[in-house]
Amino acid sequence: MSPLIISALAFVGVAALVGGLFLVFRGGGETAVEDRLDVLTGAAAPKGKGAAYGDNVLTSPLDETLNPFVELVGRFFNLSLLLEQADMPVSATKFLAISGGLAMGGAVIPIVTRAPLWVAPLAGVAAAVLPLFWVILKRKKRLKRFGAQMPEAMELIARALRSGHSLASGFNLVSTEMADPIATEFTRVYEEQNLGIPLEEALQSMADRIPNLDLKFFATAVILQRQTGGDLAEILDKIGYLVRERFKIYGQVQALTGEGRLSGVVLLALPPVLFLAVYKLNPEYISVLFTDTLGKQMLAAAAFMQFVGALVIRKIINIKV
Repeated sequence: MSPLIISALAFVGVAALVGGLFLVFRGGGETAVEDRLDVLTGAAAPKGKGAAYGDNVLTSPLDETLNPFVELVGRFFNLSLLLEQADMPVSATKFLAISGGLAMGGAVIPIVTRAPLWVAPLAGVAAAVLPLFWVILKRKKRLKRFGAQMPEAMELIARALRSGHSLASGFNLVSTEMADPIATEFTRVYEEQNLGIPLEEALQSMADRIPNLDLKFFATAVILQRQTGGDLAEILDKIGYLVRERFKIYGQVQALTGEGRLSGVVLLALPPVLFLAVYKLNPEYISVLFTDTLGKQMLAAAAFMQFVGALVIRKIINIKV
């Protein structure tokens, strides 16, 4: 059989697999739509007050349907929350279907190109985790930007309170005057409390959705002030000042540990670079590490020591502020 026919069959097989996964995982959202309409019209009450994020029918996506595979993945980590934090417009079901299709494609390509069989599973796993790494990077970038916007948002709400606006109006001001991602999150809180969800619960949901320490301080301060009273504007000003000072100290720490980070990069990159250089200059000299039993043990020990060294260096330069 010619390679062209094999490639065509492999493409058709992968396409059929992706389409089948999509049809299996895709389900009707009629139940979610009906539940939400019942809540909005007053025919039914939202799920328990103080429920965890994702349990509220007003906040759950209409097209999100559970299936056994998604539930199995959910036992290890909350994929839906991870996608939410990364601001990815895709459901957990579709994300798993994409990862599965990439895994099959990555496993088929080495077989079609007549690579060694042990390459196929490695290529499949590598292709499957690429979307997850992309989501993690986007999540990290989004959360970092959210943390940088928090002081300005708290000061904006404090100025709105001093000028006579309500707290909800302050939230709406943040959602309209500031950029994403903080505008999106505060817009969600504002709309949730407009739909009847208590503001304390909406704030708690945002704090659960965004793992940011400053946001937890903000939510705690607002909830306590609504229960006990006090000057919320002054409290927010003090929290914003503390957050800005913490960022200032963090910048100083980053500057002082810059030499340590650079030394860590050099120390960790030096052994692999020297290994490749010696392999390029004299392959026979370095091939003993792969052919001899003691050489393999030395390679394994070197890799383990590199890993331990990376952890130690990271522990030294990672100073929490």
